[in-house]
Amino acid sequence: MIDTNAIPAYTLPPEGHVSHSRLERVLRSGRFAITAELNPPDSADPADVYEAAQPLAEVVDAINATDASGANCHMSSIGISALLTRAGYSPVYQISCRDRNRIAIQGDVLGAAAMGVSNVLCLTGDGVGVGDQPGAKPVFDFDSLSLLRTIRTMRDDKLFLSGRKISNPPQLFLGAAENPCIEPYDWRPERLAKKVAAGAEFIQTNYIYDIPLFEKFMARVRDLGLDKKVFILPGVGPLASARAARWMRSNVPGIHIPDAVIHRMQGAEKPGAEGKKICIELIQQIREIAGVSGVHVMAYRKEHQVSEIIQESGVLGARVK
Repeated sequence: MIDTNAIPAYTLPPEGHVSHSRLERVLRSGRFAITAELNPPDSADPADVYEAAQPLAEVVDAINATDASGANCHMSSIGISALLTRAGYSPVYQISCRDRNRIAIQGDVLGAAAMGVSNVLCLTGDGVGVGDQPGAKPVFDFDSLSLLRTIRTMRDDKLFLSGRKISNPPQLFLGAAENPCIEPYDWRPERLAKKVAAGAEFIQTNYIYDIPLFEKFMARVRDLGLDKKVFILPGVGPLASARAARWMRSNVPGIHIPDAVIHRMQGAEKPGAEGKKICIELIQQIREIAGVSGVHVMAYRKEHQVSEIIQESGVLGARVK
């Protein structure tokens, strides 16, 4: 027998909001928001998800559930999102267009919303050739722009792409990714404007290690008035060593790490500690840039270090939870 009292009621979001998302609430209140990635386990054990989420819970407003990033298979983002909502956490459900067509994606969006997911990050996705199963068949029925438009249509117009009505639409805060520090630099703010026009309400960027270059991006963002239309959360993360930094720069699409950062890591007596220190400094510098609304912290399989970085950066001290 199903206990219907245990099922969350379908209720409208607060006035001026599109969702019940804590992340949306924090951003719209003007507080400095913090998100972080939970690296998905190669496991079917939910305890592995909860173990990774626990150190993040006290310091972040939302936890990203990545969707086979790098075209490598792990536990699914919708599965992780369901587990996180069950435990009372606020996930950002990442959707990559690489692996599913529009029928599957629209159904997954409704299912995720029904499970309590309030945030979605719309991604085109890495090509299968960069992953560990290059023989997989890519789909790419959507790209990030058409995915944003589709979910916005489902939410605001209560319609599937077929034109069929949705009785109770998904209440979702829509996000997208951006890569400010990769050429062509002049095109990046224009690309951001297209994502905002398609429906993006928050942006999480790739790793930022070049502050002057990011400041130029943000200056153009402000010129276009985009800082008034979308919440921007720059991405940061600790480097493990100079060798790891060089490998990332050469092999991970979209990563720009200046020589000065690599030289600093090279000369450090304890590279891991120096990488953590650099990350903390980056957060502190990014926080002072006009138009920035928060920060997105990424550290592969190092959720405990993410918590330490956020706390030592001091950004929590200036806000009330």
